[in-house]
Amino acid sequence: MSSLAQPLAGTVVQSVDWLAIAPPTLAAVVALAVLVADLFVPEARKQLLGWLSVAGLAASAALLLPLLDGDRSTFCVTGTRDACSYTVDRFTLVIQFLVLGGALLAALLSVTALKDARKELPEGEFWFLLLSSAAGAALLPASRDLATLIVALEVASLPAFALVGLRHGDRRSSEAALKFFLSSVTATAVSLLGISFVYATTGTLHLTRVADRIQHVDGQLHTLAQTGVVLTLVGFAFKTAAVPFHFWVPDTYVGAPLPIAAYLSVVGKAVGFSGLILVTVVAFPSYADVWGPALAALAALTMTVGNVGALRQRTTRAYSAVRLLAWSSVGQAGYLLVPIAAAAYSDDADHAVGSTLAYALMYAAVNLGAFAVAALVGRTARMNRVADYRGLYASHPVTALLLAFFLLCLAGLPPGIIGLFAKVTVFSAAVDAGLGWLAVVMAANVVIALFYYLQWTALLFRAPEGEPAKHRVPAPLTAAITLTAVVGIALSGAPQLVLRFADTTLF
Repeated sequence: MSSLAQPLAGTVVQSVDWLAIAPPTLAAVVALAVLVADLFVPEARKQLLGWLSVAGLAASAALLLPLLDGDRSTFCVTGTRDACSYTVDRFTLVIQFLVLGGALLAALLSVTALKDARKELPEGEFWFLLLSSAAGAALLPASRDLATLIVALEVASLPAFALVGLRHGDRRSSEAALKFFLSSVTATAVSLLGISFVYATTGTLHLTRVADRIQHVDGQLHTLAQTGVVLTLVGFAFKTAAVPFHFWVPDTYVGAPLPIAAYLSVVGKAVGFSGLILVTVVAFPSYADVWGPALAALAALTMTVGNVGALRQRTTRAYSAVRLLAWSSVGQAGYLLVPIAAAAYSDDADHAVGSTLAYALMYAAVNLGAFAVAALVGRTARMNRVADYRGLYASHPVTALLLAFFLLCLAGLPPGIIGLFAKVTVFSAAVDAGLGWLAVVMAANVVIALFYYLQWTALLFRAPEGEPAKHRVPAPLTAAITLTAVVGIALSGAPQLVLRFADTTLF
């Protein structure tokens, strides 16, 4: 009996590559440490939890450096390396850097926001939820089976629901969280149904094996397999805020604490797009004729609806600055979808995916910078209207210049060179794949976006109404604005640092 048990144990027990899983693991451990420490830290010193969280996220990001020497895999099927649940490759590292860097900047914004909230936000719970969500978001790009993928997606999403509605006694916050939760849970249920169909037809959850077996499904199960592919993609399309799954975005961004809106705009998108890339390019390449046209149509619809929604924002409307950034993020999601759709028509899918990553890195840096300036203005202008930014140059000249730079990067105009180059890279991916009509739609949307970005930029340098109010900028806010500015300016000076991802093999 024992001789039979030993071989069986050998197929179940395997070594774990702790270095490979270190970044998301450390974020999760720090989350638990913050939750426990919250029980013992006196109320007057709760801010220490915030700095512990910032340090934990910085350390998690630093743990990516030892992983640059080569690909790693762990939690593999015994006896093979082609079916693993966790893989660290170039794609994984880029997304994890984006996720952990974005979470770090959101944490810096949160330190000031929590101090200004005057006990409206419970600090211990806030930091635990933010770190937990960041851990799930960092796990997702490394996931290489459908079960781990959906678990990571929910670990990233569930704390985000709570963060949106965490502000005590705020009706807008509660409504935003409920809308976000209900729509997201529906999308997850659809994805799970699709994954169950895929598993039923292929008998495996590992992405590489799904890609191989789904091509040879029995004729009687072909319709079931197609349905599974479509339903799986619908769930991930929601996470990217693609139209028509975008309706939760404006209200959620307005109702959430501003640092969480910034976090969702960057990290939430990174989660959705990395999951979408994995299920399309890695798991379902043989169904490119299904998801390619669907994503191309979604890209065109998403960028158009997003930019038109941003264009319609009135500068005097309450929270119009946040709403404009929310609608802008929907439009930017459309641009990010273009290269993924192009991967279905291209012989070099890696190049197309690289274009999405290059654009995502640019977008993350400058969009977080724009939210950081919005957080600064929101400290004195509670309604955070676009009109409140009039004359910002008179009171905060450096901040106004940096916001203008961030907006010009998003618009794709000099001196935002990295924004221009990233858009050209995405445009080229569509043209190279033969999607000329999508390139034309993108060009039209870039022109539409110029209007509202330049309108906001011009407002910064107009004469202020009344005496400009000057006030001290808190150190965490200064650090967040400075970091995003340094990254944005460095990338504009040396765009090849990002654009080379579009010319290398990522998987």
